[in-house]
This record gives sequence, C-alpha cells and structure tokens, in this order.
Amino acid sequence: MPAGEGAAARPKRRPADINRGVEIIREHLKTLPQTPGVYRMLAGDGAVLYVGKARNLKRRVTNYTQVGKLPVRLQRMVAETETMEFVNTHTEVEALLLESNLIKKLMPRYNVLLRDDKTFPHIMITKDHDYPQLTKHRGARGRDADYFGPFASAGAVNRTITALQRAFLLRNCADTVFAARTRPCLQFQIKRCTAPCVGRVSPAEYQAQVNHARAFLSGKSRDIQTEFADRMMAASDAMDFETAARYRDRIRALTAIQAHQDINVEGVVEDADVIAAYAEGGVTCIQVFFFRGGRNYGNRAYFPSHDKAAETDEVLAAFIAQFYENKAAPPLVLVSHALPELELLSEALAVRAGHKVELAEPKRGEKRRIVEHALTNAREAHGRRLAESSSQARLLEGVAAAFGMDSAPERVEVYDNSHIQGAHAIGGMIVAGPDGFIKNAYRKFNIRTEGAAGDDFAMIREVLTRRFGRAVKEDPERSLGSWPDLVLIDGGLGQLNVALEVFAELGIDDVTLVGIAKGPDRDAGREHFFMENRPPFQMEPRDPVLYFLQRLRDEAHRFAIGTHRAKRTKAIGKSPIDEIAGIGPARKKALLHHFGSGAAVARAGLADLEAVEGINRTVAKKIYDHFHPDG
Repeated sequence: MPAGEGAAARPKRRPADINRGVEIIREHLKTLPQTPGVYRMLAGDGAVLYVGKARNLKRRVTNYTQVGKLPVRLQRMVAETETMEFVNTHTEVEALLLESNLIKKLMPRYNVLLRDDKTFPHIMITKDHDYPQLTKHRGARGRDADYFGPFASAGAVNRTITALQRAFLLRNCADTVFAARTRPCLQFQIKRCTAPCVGRVSPAEYQAQVNHARAFLSGKSRDIQTEFADRMMAASDAMDFETAARYRDRIRALTAIQAHQDINVEGVVEDADVIAAYAEGGVTCIQVFFFRGGRNYGNRAYFPSHDKAAETDEVLAAFIAQFYENKAAPPLVLVSHALPELELLSEALAVRAGHKVELAEPKRGEKRRIVEHALTNAREAHGRRLAESSSQARLLEGVAAAFGMDSAPERVEVYDNSHIQGAHAIGGMIVAGPDGFIKNAYRKFNIRTEGAAGDDFAMIREVLTRRFGRAVKEDPERSLGSWPDLVLIDGGLGQLNVALEVFAELGIDDVTLVGIAKGPDRDAGREHFFMENRPPFQMEPRDPVLYFLQRLRDEAHRFAIGTHRAKRTKAIGKSPIDEIAGIGPARKKALLHHFGSGAAVARAGLADLEAVEGINRTVAKKIYDHFHPDG
C-alpha cells in the first residue's frame, strides 16, 4: 500500500498549541454538568491522551484552563488536546471504576499505565465431583470449586501442588481421564494419590483427605501438622512403622511448602496484599506480596509507565486502581504511602470485590515491618532494573555505532521463520528496547501466500508486507510507538534484498535494515552482517555488541520454533472428522472407537458407518458424502 493511502485514512495532528487547547476545553465547559463522571482528552487523530475521573466534572475540567498552575506534562497534554469526551456517572466511586477500566483499555499516553497485568494462578479443589480434583487454575472461575491464591508465579503453584499431593494424596487428573481408568496410574505408584478412580479408597476416606487439604490452604496448617504428628506417634507406638513412615513423609511435604512461604507475620493472619512503591530517577518499582491465611504466596515487581515528574503516591494510587480492575482485592491491602482519596479507593475496591476492603498505611508494629520488607524488595528490584537498563542502553549505543545509526534504537524488531519442509510455516517477530525484551509486542504470522511455505524469501516478503503494510495504514504519523528504528532479518544478502524491496514498495526509507547470517558451519561468533550499500562485515568475536545481537537472533529463533511446534502439535491432534458439520465429540469418539482412525472412517462404506452406535442413516450419508464428494 502506498504511504499516502494510509496517511489519508487517518487525520494528521495539528502542531501543539496550548492557547488553542485551552479554548477547546473552555468550549466544552459551557455544557458540562456539576456531577461525577469521566472525561477523555483526545488528540486530532483520535488518539486518547488522558482519561480522568471527577466528583464534579465542570470544576475538575476548569483546572485545565489555568495553565500557569499545571505541571509541564499537563501543559503539553492541553496543547495537544483537540476535543474531549465525557461520561456522566451516578457516584464518584462509579467514576473511579470506569476510569481504571478505560485506562487499561485505551492506554492513554499521559496516564500512569500498568502494562503487565496478567491474571495470577490459583489452586483449585473441585466441588462438583464425588472425588474432588486438586489442580492449578488461571482465569475465570466458571466451575463449582474452592480457589486458593493468588500465587505470584506458576512455579510457586506447581511446587505447592506437588507438595500437597504428597501430603494429602489427592488426584490431579482430569475427570475424563478419571472416568476411563481401569487400574491405578503412576501417581498411585509414587504415593501421590490414593487411586479413587479404581476404588482403592472409600468416598469418606477421600473426603477426609480433601478436608485436610482445604484446612491447610485456609491457614490451619499448624492443626493439620499436629494431627499428623499425633497419628505418626500412635502408629509408631503400635509398632506400625510403615504407617508411621507415611505420616512422617506427609509432614515433611507440608514443611516443604512452608519453607517456600517463609514470611509469616503474626499481625497478618487474614488474607492480605502488601503493596510498596520505591521511586528514583523517574522510575517507580512497585512490589506486590500476597498473603493468604497468614502465609506468603509470593511476590512480583511491576514498573508502571508514567511521567518522570509524577509523585510516588499518585503512581501508587493509579497502580492499585488498575491492578484490581480484573481481580478481587482481599479484605486487607497494606500500602507503603499515604494515598490521595484513600477512602474513595477503598470503597471502589470493595464494590468490585463484593466485600469490605480496608486500605491502610501502617505506621508501626508487625504490619509496618512487612511493608518495610516489601519496600526493601522494591528498592532492590529498582536497582537491578536501572543496572540492566544502563547496560542495555550501552549495548544499544554500540549497535547504533556498528550499523552507522544516528542514535541508539528505541525499538528493535527481529524476524525469523520456521517450518518443516514447508509444513506449518510460521514467521516470528520479537521486539527489544532499552528495558529488554518487550514480550507483549511479539507477533506470529501464519504463512498464507500459496507456494510461500518452504520458500524463505517468499515467507519474509509476506511477513514484512503484512507487518509494515498495516503500520503504514494504522500509524502513518508514527505516534503510537509501534515503529522500529532497526529491523534485523535472520538471513544473508538474499533475505536483505527481499526486505529492501518490501520497504521500497511501501515507501519506507528511514528504518535501518540488517541481515544477520550465521557463520560457516553455523558457528556462533563468526556471523556476517549485511546492509544496503555496504560490504558484508563481521564483528570482533568477543565484542559485547555481537553477543547482544546473537541473543536477539536466538530469541527470535526460539520464538519462531516454539510457535511452529505449537502449530504442528495442534495439527497432529486434528482428525478429518473434525471438518464434518454436525459431528460432535460424542459421535467423533464413537467413530474413532469403532474404526480406530480418521483414515479408516474415510474408507468406510455406508453400511459400515450405519453400524456405529449413535450414527443413523442420515448422519452416515453425510459422513460418506464428505469423504466421497464424487459419489
């Protein structure tokens, strides 16, 4: 697509003019009510600059016309404002909830932004089965079950589940696997399950195991360990050393869980989150610790995006509102700073969670000690991030010097392809910047062009045409931060020439293109680099910039290979029966059970198909016609 077509599809921004911005805001003030609501400030191209909430819309928006009292960043925002949009709400709490929702959805440039906000894993014990299942769960709670968590990482959940299986011997298999078992599986052999699937334990005995697990996860770990210790001693006194050894092993498993959950605070016996912020150099690190039943379920560090002049308490308040937008807050949230509008934020969290939420900044005692511990973690993570960023910045400066760029690249994109003899062809794009890999910007491309799969040049052409054709159309002014400064192609001169042709067709002439080819015998350290109007060259084998570029190339290769394998695995699990309309899981299972494979179903005659349980003549005819369209 020519560059001009994309530009015409989206209006250009006017040059920033603060006086014009003030006049636009004053025009909107004429019709604004003095009620709670949410306002949006928009640039000339429709991009949302800022989302805010107000108890009194008219009074709040009036502040933006008094530019002399505004910080520099808000003056810039007013200068870029071309129009505003408003939503009236019944209460200020409702406005706060809507504001956090819109910020996460629209990602306005002048708001504090929480970019990495995935859901956290939980431990789930089902309640809709005679023999409940113990498993990891992430996402919506659609099943009747007890959920324990959140845990800060999948690793923490997996370790805990493994220890819980050793301690309470609960099944972790899916219900379909459970129903199909005719003999105990390996979990029974290694003493992690009592094999309820084949009747090795009674429902009452198994329910007792489940009750112990629920009690332990609910914070009654001391009671459970005491009970197990008493049983171990009783078995030992009765000379039943085998039973005593089993209880000893179960106690050890519970102790292993507690060893990983090593921060137990007597002042925090209920469910609580501890959130601490540390800011320096315009960068804020926020540490979140999860405590459930008085035990530590792990912690995670966040680095929200915000203006360097923003105050720490402002950043922390905005973070909390967005953090709990897609998850319920616990009854107690301890914070490191006095927050603006603390009571309003507490009320909003309570509305979202469906129970009372106390938001507090402890000043002394055990609760303050755990907040200080979180602050220490935030300070250390902040230091590590700055050190990494500094190192990354130096490496990017070295990349700029190596490739003759005017300045260090802010965004680097690396492309690689993966396939097996043309099958399941995938193009992969990874992104890196001053803060490291930007994984939420990674993209995969399923190769669509006929005949391109297996042809590396054609695959690169398709991937780059789709990627940059869309960029030209959707962001011609390059204002959304989605354009790279440097593009690395895994390949040599041929791949580079294809990329240059694509850029020429799209009218792109200001993005540096480099081909990186592996050395002889694919020897790392002997790579050749290819650029337009420059002979191929190599870097010194021990050059840190070379190691950095190798790491980028290897990450692109890992991502492309992983995506290709996932696609291939999914294809292996498919059956030709899946393509027949009206054939659901039950009939598919009956057909495969009767014939043994999808290929055998395709070869079967009408009479054979009718002989399958649940397949009548009409359905048999539909299946037969699908595989024999010519009769």
